[in-house]
Amino acid sequence: MNFFDDKFGDPLYRPAVGMMMLNAENKIFVGQRLDNKGPAWQMPQGGIGPHEDTDQAMLRELEEEIGTHNVEIIVKSKRWYKYDLPTEIATRLWHGKFKGQMQIWYVLRFRGQDSDININTYRPEFCAWKWVEKTELVELVIPFKQELYTRVLEDLWGYVLKNE
Repeated sequence: MNFFDDKFGDPLYRPAVGMMMLNAENKIFVGQRLDNKGPAWQMPQGGIGPHEDTDQAMLRELEEEIGTHNVEIIVKSKRWYKYDLPTEIATRLWHGKFKGQMQIWYVLRFRGQDSDININTYRPEFCAWKWVEKTELVELVIPFKQELYTRVLEDLWGYVLKNE
């Protein structure tokens, strides 16, 4: 399967998924990246494998990053969201092949208990995690993802309200 056909678009962007996972109080899961010395909170995300669709990638990434995929899909974005990595990061990641990611975003309802979340997975990406209010999210993330997170919230938060 060629990732960079019409299905995924621009070959300079890595095809990926992003997950806004909410608890029963509509707080959003964020993890502190293990590979960053400063504050670098983010929602779970990850690449789409060669033989996966976006739903399969989303479930796999959740399992790999937080140890569970006990979620219900509230909404899956109909559009791809792109973001650029800072040049110094883009040249290190993925052998410099991509300048950023293009992502399908999911809003998910977490159906487990906090004790089900395990960030000490086979290849940990987070060193800490917490639930945050929607109003806190954008300020917590690294600057190059703030515009992306703002757009995702603007586009998809209405589905959370309809789902209550």
